[in-house]
Amino acid sequence: MHIPDNYLSPQTCAVMAVAAVPVVAVSIYKVRKEIPPEKISKLGVAAAFSFLGMMFNVPLPGGTTGHAVGGTLIALILGPHAACIAVSTALILQALLFGDGGILSLGANIFNMAIVLPFVGYYGTQLLKKVFKGKNGDLIAGGIGSYLGINLAALCAAIEFGIQPLLFHDAAGNALYCPYPLNVSIPAMMLGHLTVFGLAEVIFTVALYAFIRKSAPEMMRQFTREKVSKPLGILLGILIAAVPLGLIAEGTAWGEWGADEIVSTGAGFVPAGMANGIEWSALMPDYSVAGIPDWLSYIFSAIVGVALCIIVFKLISAINTKRRPVEA
Repeated sequence: MHIPDNYLSPQTCAVMAVAAVPVVAVSIYKVRKEIPPEKISKLGVAAAFSFLGMMFNVPLPGGTTGHAVGGTLIALILGPHAACIAVSTALILQALLFGDGGILSLGANIFNMAIVLPFVGYYGTQLLKKVFKGKNGDLIAGGIGSYLGINLAALCAAIEFGIQPLLFHDAAGNALYCPYPLNVSIPAMMLGHLTVFGLAEVIFTVALYAFIRKSAPEMMRQFTREKVSKPLGILLGILIAAVPLGLIAEGTAWGEWGADEIVSTGAGFVPAGMANGIEWSALMPDYSVAGIPDWLSYIFSAIVGVALCIIVFKLISAINTKRRPVEA
């Protein structure tokens, strides 16, 4: 679901950024108001979960892949505004350091995965809790909510892809950016997310939510303890060690192909906007490190990503704690 650069027109990217920025700004305000400065570091662990979840690529027959995002999971434990900030941070690090998602299209990716997904997942879960009231009612509601969230996010991405050839084309009618119209982009995106990728999001959300609620309650919004428990650290370590499983899925996610792959996937040509678009030189493109095996590169990238997520929010927490006025 990470939209690369040059798939969307600069105009579309600008519109999506304008739509995303106010929501992120409000989320920052809400989090600063609702979460004490010394507890902001929880968002770093939450962002790390999202970062790792997006590294576990799941294969789909036909050669495409997808992944969980974890937006609803974070919303359930820390609230939707915190989830917006945490997932946005993971997406920014992925784009800048690993070339996973575009720089210009960052606004669209944040809108889809850090806004639509967690807010729909969270409020959908709250409504569903009124229906599922048994012992595990909140887990069932959370699973369904996460399924709704990731599918609506995928639908948004599909629409953003599909309107490109309609709105941006040359005099001959050739698409300048994404060449796949709505009648192609929507079925292609939704097939995977309504089935395998949606199920992956449900499993990721329910399994980690159940674990955190029972074994690492310090992550929950209402819990006052700041220090991360040993079980939570072990869980992060297990997920980092397991990320090479994401390499098993061969192929590229739909809509994330390079220019050469665009030709071979049915478009028959490389749109001019793609051929002449921007190209970001990431430090570790596709989570790779020159000179070491792919599986080890993947683990190293996971460690770097998790560490940066935690460090960023540790620094923010420390700065805000120092700035907080001392009570008389």
